Amino acid sequence: MEAEQNQVWELSEDRCYVALTNSHLSSQEVMDRVRSPAAGAIVLFAGTTRDNFAGKPVKELQYTSYNKLALRTMLSICKNVYSKHGLKGIAVVHRLGTVPIGEESILIAVSSPHRQAAWRAGEEALEECKAKVEVWKREEFDGEEGVWRANRDGAMGQKVDS
Repeated sequence: MEAEQNQVWELSEDRCYVALTNSHLSSQEVMDRVRSPAAGAIVLFAGTTRDNFAGKPVKELQYTSYNKLALRTMLSICKNVYSKHGLKGIAVVHRLGTVPIGEESILIAVSSPHRQAAWRAGEEALEECKAKVEVWKREEFDGEEGVWRANRDGAMGQKVDS
């Protein structure tokens, strides 16, 4: 079990880095991946597991993915955002498996010469990842069965029969 928890699947190209892992996420490590002496701004987004959804108490989230395809999709998104916003670096790391309340499921770091580009690039990278990356989320609720849910803000899940 320990070996499974510490697995990391990663791809990088130029100043774009993406990874999937079963381990806790480190904001410092992700920010260090995008540091550059030419960057005047680093923006970090941390998506965390909240304790409720639509008034229901959430116990934890479970993430699964099609790793090989998810990594390629993440890298493609990063390369596009990198070019479009003139970044100095971009890194996206998504956690798989069980993510308890208050812990991070995704970290996105971007660096650029100026803050406006960094803010915009970080938001765009997040939205593109939520829309396209082959990662699925199951929300586990206290006192009832969990549901698979679209990886979009506010989208309701649907019960899936096993």
